[in-house]
Amino acid sequence: MKVTITRADFLSDRQGRTFCDVANDTEVRFQFVLDFFSDESRQRRLEESEIHHDRPPLAGVVRELESLPAVDKFLASRSSNRTKRLRQAIGVTVRMVMERLGWVKTGKKGSLGVRVSAAGPGRAAKARHNTGGLAFWFLRAERYTRPEGMPYVSVRERVQRRGRSGTQSKMA
Repeated sequence: MKVTITRADFLSDRQGRTFCDVANDTEVRFQFVLDFFSDESRQRRLEESEIHHDRPPLAGVVRELESLPAVDKFLASRSSNRTKRLRQAIGVTVRMVMERLGWVKTGKKGSLGVRVSAAGPGRAAKARHNTGGLAFWFLRAERYTRPEGMPYVSVRERVQRRGRSGTQSKMA
């Protein structure tokens, strides 16, 4: 099932309306972001990231998103304070898509990368990026679940269950 997030949808959303500066910024061209996340194959990857890879939905498309010249150029050429608004607006867009696909927020964040230290004079104003992990510009992203529960149990849950039952399987 494909969902489309329009500019009007975004600006009427309870969180989206707080990002009208991003939606109206001529440097960002936020419509490009909305079109990116309104693509059915990308929405499938958002869901598969949670279901099959136990990662935040953004992990399913973040490399493609960051590789787009317009996105990379903006994130690289501005201070992290300025780009934070765009990154947050992207998070709101992902939430809107996931909720329309029937998912709910867990209230937890999942890692997308390891950030370079901002220590030192003058470094806080420069564009900062990750030094490891999946994403170059995004650090964390919201996790989601299905209201009826997830189809697969996480490794952590499996370990906890095995510890409680005291059983261990042996390979034949």
